[in-house]
Formats: sequence, C-alpha cells, structure tokens
Amino acid sequence: MMVKIFVGGLRPDITELDLLMYISLRANVNTIKIVRDKVTKRCKGYAFLEMASQAEAEKAVSLLNGEEFQGQTLNIKVAEEVAPPPKAFVKSNKPYQKR
Repeated sequence: MMVKIFVGGLRPDITELDLLMYISLRANVNTIKIVRDKVTKRCKGYAFLEMASQAEAEKAVSLLNGEEFQGQTLNIKVAEEVAPPPKAFVKSNKPYQKR
C-alpha cells in the first residue's frame, strides 16, 4: 500500500531530481509529483511523494520535517486522503444539450 506525504516549503526552481536525491538519502521514495504553475512551470512551493509503506512515510516525516533544504524550511506530513466528489458533481464528457 502506497502512502502519500506532503512536502511544503520548496523553492520555485526545484527539480524532481534535487528533491529525490535529498529525500532518498533518508527514506525510500517511489514517486514524486512537484505541483507546478501551468503557465510558468515553476514549483508552487509543494510536492507529493509516494512512499512504499506507512513506516517509510513516518520515517521521512520524522527525519525531514523542519529541516532546511536549499535555504527553505521543509514542512512534511502524511497527506490526508481526500474523498472523491459525489457522482452528481463529476464532470461528464457529454456535450451540454438544451431542453
């Protein structure tokens, strides 16, 4: 079971490789998703990482939360699961039709 962690406090110019190299020295990372601005492609200051287990996620949080990385203080926590929206609010691919 994969466990997601939230990593905040990232610089706008961070790369996936920079983040992977820093965190993987302390915990095993499966995937990294840096959240970027759609226009500028610069990091919005946070990312989500998937860890192989709850133990790895907790290890990353305990070792890295509050640590300094590239001049920024990291805010790391286990990401909360967000429930999917009710089916009534899910977008449909069907075109809008007037009645």
